[in-house]
Amino acid sequence: MDNWPQSIALGLDLKGGVYVEYEATMSDELREEGNNFDYLLQNTMDIIAKRLTEKGYPEATVSKVGVSGIRVEIPDVTDPAAVLDLIGSPAKLEFLDSDGNVFMDGSALQTAYATKDENSKPAISFTLTKEGANIFGDMTAKSIGKAITIQLDGNVLMSPTVQSAIYGGQVLVTGSFTEEQAQNYALQLQSGALPLDLRQDKLDTISATLGVDALGTSVKAAIIGILLVMLIMLVRYRLAGLVADWALCIYIILLFLFIAVVPGIQLTLPGIAGIVLTIGMAVDANVLIYERIREELHLGLSPLAAVKAGFERATISITDSNLTTIIATVILYQFGTGPIRGFAVTLSLGIVASMFTAIFVSRAIFEYWARKCGPKGISI
Repeated sequence: MDNWPQSIALGLDLKGGVYVEYEATMSDELREEGNNFDYLLQNTMDIIAKRLTEKGYPEATVSKVGVSGIRVEIPDVTDPAAVLDLIGSPAKLEFLDSDGNVFMDGSALQTAYATKDENSKPAISFTLTKEGANIFGDMTAKSIGKAITIQLDGNVLMSPTVQSAIYGGQVLVTGSFTEEQAQNYALQLQSGALPLDLRQDKLDTISATLGVDALGTSVKAAIIGILLVMLIMLVRYRLAGLVADWALCIYIILLFLFIAVVPGIQLTLPGIAGIVLTIGMAVDANVLIYERIREELHLGLSPLAAVKAGFERATISITDSNLTTIIATVILYQFGTGPIRGFAVTLSLGIVASMFTAIFVSRAIFEYWARKCGPKGISI
């Protein structure tokens, strides 16, 4: 796997890492206010993805599972526990006064980030909403010299002592933080601002060694399958089979180009299965086209006319069959989890690439061949 192209991102099952699934629920307060659950769910996923990216996991993927589930996949993780601390159960951020009473929750927090104080020491800055700024300002005004506690899911993150009233919604928290602690606290504060409550349902890790073995075996099987298909096409259709083999090579190049350049796509083990499946579908399209051309030649058409008629009649059938498969991939992607989505993505990209090579590339080669053969005809 060390020699695998860096431009192609590998999924969790090939690269190793950790995945966790959550069930999201909306609080009674938000429900009574008439908030849209789907909007809040997407907002929650965006915040988790941003937090992981900022922490140094740009290849992490956050996807929706079913109606209210969230699946987080983080490839190539060396310390899953540290990552899960960042994802955790980021449901309930609370601000408590000196008597331990909650006076504000995470809904009042807009952003939080690590920064430096006037002495260039690590500090934490966070911005509050307009309503939160007023609540926080009034509380700090009457809590000078006292501590205000910030806790996440019941665990105390910090208890800074109020030095002066803080209005305006921009808060700077100083203390004996290290840079790492300041960054982690900021990320945890941000995570507490998630609008939905999350319950962890599943947690699992995948060995990178398993990924290496799976990738090597899958690639070897795919290469053997491709060579066998190309040999069968060459034996069955002779020179026409050679055209199909050239189109198949172009298809493979196009497919991996799509995987490399389209943002957000990761190659997974089911994705490789999707690639192998579309190779067979690409060959099916060529077989259908060749049989149509053969029929037209038997009817007495000239080689060029037979090629044009064969492609035109076969294209309708090819488009219909591939369209139904694309619809199935859309359903799989919408309701499936990570590995299933990987299969759906590569299958749909493979279908697009195979249709292009079968309908356009093969046709261009065949028409050129037919013109060169002239009245002598072509052999299929």
